[in-house]
Amino acid sequence: MKIKRHNFFGEAMTGTMHIDEQSWLARLLVPSALSGTGVLLLSRDKRCLVRQMASSSWQCLFGHRSFFHGESRFLSKSELFRTMQFFKRNTSEFVAHENSFAAHPQKVKSLCSQVGALPDLCDFFWEKDPTPILDMIDTPVHLKNLSHKELKQLATEIRSEISFIMSNARRPYKASLSVVELTVAIHYVFHAPMDKILWDDGEQTNAHKILTGRRSLMHTLKQKKGLSGFTSRAESDYDAFGAGHGCNSISAGLGMAVARDIQGKKNRVVAIINNWTTMAGQVYEAMSNAGYLDSNMIVILNDSRHSLHPKLDDGSKMAISPLSSSLSKLQSSRSFRRFREAAKGITKRIGKAVHELAAKVDEYARGMIGPPGATLFEELGLYYIGPVNGHNIDDLVCVLNEVALLDSTGPVLVHVITEDEKGLESTDEGTSKSCPLVSDSKSMKSSLRTFNDVLVETLVAEAERDKSIVVVHTGIAVDPSLKLFQSRFPDRIFDIGMAEQHAITFSAGLSCGGMKPFCIIPSTFLQRGYDQVIEDVDLQKVPVRFAISNAGLVGSEGPTQSGIFDITFMACLPNMIVMAPSDEDELIDMVATAVRINDRPICFRYPRIALLGNGSSLHNGIPIEIGKGEILVEGKHVALLGYGVMVQNCLKARSLLASLGIEVTVASARFCKPLDIELIRELCQDHEFLITVEEGTVGGFGAHVSQFLALDGLLDGRVKWRPVLLPDNYIEHASPREQLDIAGLTGHHIAATALSLLGRFREAFSLMR
Repeated sequence: MKIKRHNFFGEAMTGTMHIDEQSWLARLLVPSALSGTGVLLLSRDKRCLVRQMASSSWQCLFGHRSFFHGESRFLSKSELFRTMQFFKRNTSEFVAHENSFAAHPQKVKSLCSQVGALPDLCDFFWEKDPTPILDMIDTPVHLKNLSHKELKQLATEIRSEISFIMSNARRPYKASLSVVELTVAIHYVFHAPMDKILWDDGEQTNAHKILTGRRSLMHTLKQKKGLSGFTSRAESDYDAFGAGHGCNSISAGLGMAVARDIQGKKNRVVAIINNWTTMAGQVYEAMSNAGYLDSNMIVILNDSRHSLHPKLDDGSKMAISPLSSSLSKLQSSRSFRRFREAAKGITKRIGKAVHELAAKVDEYARGMIGPPGATLFEELGLYYIGPVNGHNIDDLVCVLNEVALLDSTGPVLVHVITEDEKGLESTDEGTSKSCPLVSDSKSMKSSLRTFNDVLVETLVAEAERDKSIVVVHTGIAVDPSLKLFQSRFPDRIFDIGMAEQHAITFSAGLSCGGMKPFCIIPSTFLQRGYDQVIEDVDLQKVPVRFAISNAGLVGSEGPTQSGIFDITFMACLPNMIVMAPSDEDELIDMVATAVRINDRPICFRYPRIALLGNGSSLHNGIPIEIGKGEILVEGKHVALLGYGVMVQNCLKARSLLASLGIEVTVASARFCKPLDIELIRELCQDHEFLITVEEGTVGGFGAHVSQFLALDGLLDGRVKWRPVLLPDNYIEHASPREQLDIAGLTGHHIAATALSLLGRFREAFSLMR
């Protein structure tokens, strides 16, 4: 067996290993060169007792049972010796046959619990730090008996666990590291799931998931049939509300608090927001309503950018001094709050003028204590406490305990300061000795060319010629590709953040002012600004140019980030031009087309998939005649009319059908509105079968085609039409290839649809096997 690994004693094991079948246990925990990521436990006759099935969890051969919280670590020499003695005493009972394990589940479980899975990183195993306290935590209730010292150690172990799992999975995890102590303190003080804990940002919930019984499944995060990347009510009772786009935790939490009050219950409601959340208007609407309703709830602002509204050139960070820490504890104390409430009552009795003066003094004093912007929350009706050091367990527990004990005092906002880089230095140091792990998935894709890259490069070229072109960007963070435009035209790009409603109306204002705005907005976030699209853009025929990114299925991000509705809700607007390129060349031409449309709004959608091109220089865009598609390949049996990048899958289907002697016409519609009705008539005239293909939902491109076919009488004769589109349900997170397969949008599915129309059902079935 050829191997290139390290053994449990840190010794290199390179070369050929010979297994002696006469020995009682040929080798314990031999890294398997066969599986590449597995670890095998071998009995004396080389039968496998336990094996690693998925890089960070063990599974017994008698069933698929994950255990030991997915812990991955090397055994010490003493642990290894004890485990070997255990095997020596018990191996004879288990070596008969794989199926015989079912007769001894307790012994196998006991055996398995002594061993952790070893992840496969590059060409060897990276030792994971032991996590003795975390190993004892199955649910948050197990935190209640821990001392503050143990809570600090637990936070360290969770940070190590997240770094280990996410580095191996090559997923971003900085945001999760910043809230580890805060998460530990929240679950130590409050009693979930009775107390409702709501998160705005899915990336910050890794520690929450680990502490709420999902540690053994963390390696499946964002994988097919694995854990969601966000909170999910269907996934756990500890996830009080689902979060995908952010900004909803205070609104949902306030609703839960009011429902609690009506029902006479006493549970707590805690909503955690962050800096990106504070950009969105819904948060302030919810805060204002919370202040008016005066229901008890706790809002925690995780401030990892160290100011409420920082500027790009502001590098200062808010310091947490011993004085501010002491003042925060004083603000949260019951005695101080009761004194404050009593003072309010006294001044009200004395007179309105005295009460107003006392309120101003209180506001001024609290403004002196808090950071700039703190009085904003007070004006909205939330009692402000902070800033609090988000990495100091003692301070967090003290403040949260006091806040949790307050009754009938209305909404409270606790301002917590955290560091995004917390814990990354030691992690990077450890991984650098092993292999160059990528902690941010975006950096993995930096070498891949995307539709976004093509869009930005085209916009730069167009902006060189037309000084009225500006870019408005919305979303959680600026896409790296936009840095090119920002570097060339810093005064003509506007990053609005998670404020899509404002971004759309702002773009309309720019257009009315004589500019040509390109509003780059992810499809799933465009949904939040749909009212503004209707009222402020389409109704007034304002020429805003919408570049709808992340259109279609988005793989591991799942349904919360999938852009599957934009064809349907944009194409129903009377004045909107709706386009979709099939490749990067058409995208370039559509940008040129949008630049020249000045009498109505226009939009085009594109996915976030990597391009297969060679990265050659861009050509000058050629404006497309509005409402004109094109035929790419001609055939005589079946016509495939694709919309957007699904044209590429139509071409794949054509190749499959050509091998079966079926000649196929493939056309790119390019426009959903207005439709190329002449092209559709031509396809129906020359073919008996027409199939439309789109990566969108019911009511989209296919619906517009079918309406035209029906009104034009084309369905009254020999033409048979079939739509291929997304199913009428949400598709959970998986790889992009797996999602397309689930949705039935691959080339094989399209070809099978054509075969079924032709009555060749056996071949269609064979193609899908």
